[in-house]
Amino acid sequence: MPLHPDLDAFLALVEAGIQSGRQQPMHRKSVHQARTDYEAAAPMLDLPPDDLAERRALEIPTRDGARIGARLYAPAPLDAAAPQPVLLYFHGGGYCVGSLDSHDTLCSALAARTPCCVLAVDYRLAPEHRFPTAFEDAADAYDWLLQHGPALGLATNRLAVGGDSAGGTLAAALALRARQADRAPCLQVLLYPCTSAHQDGDSHRRFATGYLLEGETLQWMFGHALNGDHERQDWRFAPLQAADVSGAAPALVVIGDHDPLLDEGMAYAEKLRQAGVPVQLDIHPGMVHDFLRLGMVVAEADQARTAIAARLAAAMR
Repeated sequence: MPLHPDLDAFLALVEAGIQSGRQQPMHRKSVHQARTDYEAAAPMLDLPPDDLAERRALEIPTRDGARIGARLYAPAPLDAAAPQPVLLYFHGGGYCVGSLDSHDTLCSALAARTPCCVLAVDYRLAPEHRFPTAFEDAADAYDWLLQHGPALGLATNRLAVGGDSAGGTLAAALALRARQADRAPCLQVLLYPCTSAHQDGDSHRRFATGYLLEGETLQWMFGHALNGDHERQDWRFAPLQAADVSGAAPALVVIGDHDPLLDEGMAYAEKLRQAGVPVQLDIHPGMVHDFLRLGMVVAEADQARTAIAARLAAAMR
């Protein structure tokens, strides 16, 4: 399928900005500038967040004594006597950029439309905190939620994990870690996840430039996130490297057909299927990486969020 015309026009504007020197691709920026620009772009590219009964700021302790931020989205008032299902969510950004604010609309949409609570985690970023800190923060958040969720009014027996891009990697890795029957999530929601040790597939070559996520940007991100190339073989960074994925939670894998991560997303969906894991793979025609946060650019972004919420609702019954 061709690139969606609205995205085609948007990407042409991005390219014109780069050619004129008014803008730079992320991999030519400092990490500080990349973070600033990423945050500034989010409210301009996406729709306003959905209305919710409650948003609550939380702090989660980590294994090394730090405390990380989190935001709890609740479609109904929180009440321990009437617990609500919950999605534990991790934002994208290649482990280097992104925040609770950059993904506010996406998280609020999933909370309002499922409906379920969403606990979004502000895991620590690289290069200040390199691999495996993001995964360890995610694991600590999962364990904290199991222990403290019921008192907050969260039904941890109806718990899903999810994330987009690098956040999708964290969700996939958590689903592998939490395969014990009393800990396993009911669904893993993997939105254009990074799953491969190396970005050398056909879709990486076809969509290396001009499709929002640049190939050089991916390597810039991973260069900041990893301590060395040997860590690319670790399943916590590249779930496709896991020797055994059997017993993982059922998966929803969502990706655009103009995303450089297309091939590895499809490969991970197939790896799960071959291991007996139920998988729904939704490939969106004409869409690029990160399209779910482009509600002001393309209407399909908001429509896809509603479809994801419907799948979550079915898993959380």
